[in-house]
Amino acid sequence: MENQTTVPYFLLLEFSKNRHLQLLHFFFFFVLYLAIVTTNLLIISAVAFDRRLHRPMFFFLMNLGLQDLASDLFLLTVMAYDRYVAICHPLHYEMVMNWKYCTEIIIIVWVTGLLYGMLHTTGTFSILFCSNVINQFFCEIPQLIKLSCSGLNLFEVGILVVGTIAGLGCFTFIVVSYAVIFKTVLTIPSEKGRQKALSTCIPHLTVVSMLLLSGCFAYLRPSSNTPSYLDFGLTVLYAILPPLFNPIIYSMRNKNIKSVLSKLWRLF
Repeated sequence: MENQTTVPYFLLLEFSKNRHLQLLHFFFFFVLYLAIVTTNLLIISAVAFDRRLHRPMFFFLMNLGLQDLASDLFLLTVMAYDRYVAICHPLHYEMVMNWKYCTEIIIIVWVTGLLYGMLHTTGTFSILFCSNVINQFFCEIPQLIKLSCSGLNLFEVGILVVGTIAGLGCFTFIVVSYAVIFKTVLTIPSEKGRQKALSTCIPHLTVVSMLLLSGCFAYLRPSSNTPSYLDFGLTVLYAILPPLFNPIIYSMRNKNIKSVLSKLWRLF
């Protein structure tokens, strides 16, 4: 193969050359995929068809089920703001988090995620690749950069800088929001009130922690030229666990969602 070439496609390598392991991997990921689609569709259906769930928190949760990982952090940041307003300014919650404002936020989140994905796609077409073989199960950016003949170009550096700034900005906003939330919770006189306030934050905080920790383990560890099973495992952890557990974590602690889901289950 030539040193520099226009790559018409990428070849994703298998996890194993063993036929039995390949079948095991296929059924494992197939079941996970069905579980992710089913649980998220159930949450979306529950929020869409039950009036008790027509509230900003569940509206954001429904959109979280629709989104891909590229936009999850943006939406989780918005959900942190929703929790902040609900706990720190409860008397103004209905006025601040009205449907017009929530819809505008969701549109901004979707457009931002779309533009960020388009930037990565454009950057990919501007790179000359030395190979089309990717040692991973999807075309993630770090693996594509490793195949570049010239390393990072200016456009791709700009994309990484924008992504880093956006990620750190979202992380900082979430941390500051929860710092203010916890400070406000400590001033609530009754223990029952404190527990109720914290119970609304725990699912969101769990999802954020899971997404950030799995992402850090997958992308911030020292890279190697020959990806190991650990690299595959960490990437799977980051790509699959958050969308799988998002609806489960949120529904476990909410009586309204559990009630609606049980009704939907009886219908089928």
